[in-house]
Parts: sequence; C-alpha cells; structure tokens
Amino acid sequence: MIGERLVQRVSATRGFARVAPHVVPVLDRAVHRLSRGRTLLSTRMLPGVILTSTGARSGLPRRTPLACLPAGDGWFLVGSNFGRTGHPAWTYNLLACPAAEISWKGRDVPVTARLLHGAERADAWRLLLAFWPPYAAYQDRVDREIRVFRLDRS
Repeated sequence: MIGERLVQRVSATRGFARVAPHVVPVLDRAVHRLSRGRTLLSTRMLPGVILTSTGARSGLPRRTPLACLPAGDGWFLVGSNFGRTGHPAWTYNLLACPAAEISWKGRDVPVTARLLHGAERADAWRLLLAFWPPYAAYQDRVDREIRVFRLDRS
C-alpha cells in the first residue's frame, strides 16, 4: 500500500510528466514484445492494453501502450497525456476512426471507441479518480478537458 501511494505521488509530479512519456511507452512495448503479448511493464501498478488504432492523418496502424480501467465487458481509456498540454495523438486517431484493436492479457480484441460526454463522462471520471488519483493532478495542470473513451468489444 505504501509503495502504491508513493508511485501515485511521484506519477502526479511535473517531473514525471516530462520523463514518463519518453520512457514508459518504450519499456512497455519491449516487455509486451518479449512476453509475446502477455504483459506490459506498467501493469505492475495498473492494468494496461496496447491500443492499435488507425492514424488520423496517415491511415497507418499506430500501436500505443496505455493504462486502462476494465469496466464490465469494456474498458475506459484516459487521454491524460501525463498531464501535459495537448491531447495525445491516439485520441485524435480514435475520434477519426473509432474501430480499433487492443491487446489485452495476450489476446487481440477488436473494439469500438466512444468519447464520453456529460453525465456519462462524469460517472466514468469518478471511477477513474478512485482507480488512479493522479488523474486529478493531471486535469488540474491542463487547460483542456481530459478525454475519456469507452472501448467496447466489436
């Protein structure tokens, strides 16, 4: 429990936001490849997926390791960008082409993404803050509403 709280405190810092986007995805992709799709390094603290979306401009497949919150038969994804300005690229990809695929526990799962709004987003946000409190610090640092997506099996 102490270790988890420490990781959450560190994760909420601006220093983490500067370094993590350059380190965490690279390590996650390497562990995912070495484990033949069964795990990600970041899943030691949070559940995670590898999202394969279609590039909004390029039309090419884009693979992004992301934390997720499993919810029933679907998942929530948060476009926090580690509390940095600007929405992450993968969110634009899902807005342009909601059909995607995730690697979840070693299985490839076709999904459809939906950006949440209003009360549905507020309900999901409460769940997400209970799940990972640093999201609140990320939201406080940015001048945008952090995008929250619901992924459902296609």
